Amino acid sequence: MHLRVENLTHSYGELTVLDDITLDIPTGRILCLVGPSGCGKSTLLRMIGGLEQPDQGGVVALDEPPESSLNPLTYIFQDFALLPWRSVAGNVALALEHHALSPNERDTIIADVLARTRLTDFADAVPRQLSGGMKQRVAIARALAVRPAVMLMDEPLSALDAQTRELLMDDLVGLFERTPFTAVYVTHNLDEAVRLGHRIAILSRRPGRVREIVEIDTPLPERSLTDPALAAAREKLWNAMRREAMEADLELADA
Repeated sequence: MHLRVENLTHSYGELTVLDDITLDIPTGRILCLVGPSGCGKSTLLRMIGGLEQPDQGGVVALDEPPESSLNPLTYIFQDFALLPWRSVAGNVALALEHHALSPNERDTIIADVLARTRLTDFADAVPRQLSGGMKQRVAIARALAVRPAVMLMDEPLSALDAQTRELLMDDLVGLFERTPFTAVYVTHNLDEAVRLGHRIAILSRRPGRVREIVEIDTPLPERSLTDPALAAAREKLWNAMRREAMEADLELADA
């Protein structure tokens, strides 16, 4: 599903957090949002997902979601948001419980997404038995279960250690290679942005505005952080936001 953010502006009281944001989110592409701390990335994601309404402008769907989509827009959160008393399969099933599916249809979907996320052998495990990376795989499986038209990913790997983050990026690339999806991916990590993003939007320090959009044409499976082209893209991102990132860091330190 192709989404367009058009002239979106939002304030909290006297504080303007987003100013005249216009962005395209094409079908089958991953848009990454990067920028200094406090620039409004997560606020923008919530507005794309309809959890908050902007003061001006909005988000327009330029086409219909696929007929198979149970939830057109689905979130993946930083903190996994799993129910500790439910098994892996039970947490995935939670996303399907309010849909008109037969038990057989539900079981088929759960088996499929557990297989796609390499969780079949852990279907009966509970979250306390899982590593952080495995918990995030469960969250990804739960999102995939509703066949979203657009996945909204709010720093999904930021709570993980570097090695696990690399493995999960590989998993996301593998999922995309098998079944391309549309996503908006918020991150502070520029390595994640250049590894996963087809289009990277750099937001300015508050109020958040689109400073620049960087396109990366290299297919996801062919990307390596040692590739000079990707290293150059990462450097371009950092140069575009370095000064404002330092100012935002000092502002947080003063606070």
